[in-house]
Amino acid sequence: MVVISKSILRDFGLEHGDAIDALNDWYNVVKGADWSNLNELRQTFNSVDYVGNDRFVFNIRGNRYRLVVMIFFDIRTIFIRFIGTHAEYDKVDVTTI
Repeated sequence: MVVISKSILRDFGLEHGDAIDALNDWYNVVKGADWSNLNELRQTFNSVDYVGNDRFVFNIRGNRYRLVVMIFFDIRTIFIRFIGTHAEYDKVDVTTI
């Protein structure tokens, strides 16, 4: 899959050093994946949640952080829309972010 944009993850990792390894692991797995639907995605990340409007929520570092992405399976592209703590996540509307 193509991930747009890794710099968001890097910048977040600079502010939250405990998330760097988990974000790099997530990125490396996703970059090498070739999912065509949610069922295939769940074979890799069984805790991923589909929240509507092409948006998916991943738990990062034992659910300490939340990563919201848009996935377009047909063009193998993932757009990072949000990364934050649980408290920050609770304040956003993930279906429109």
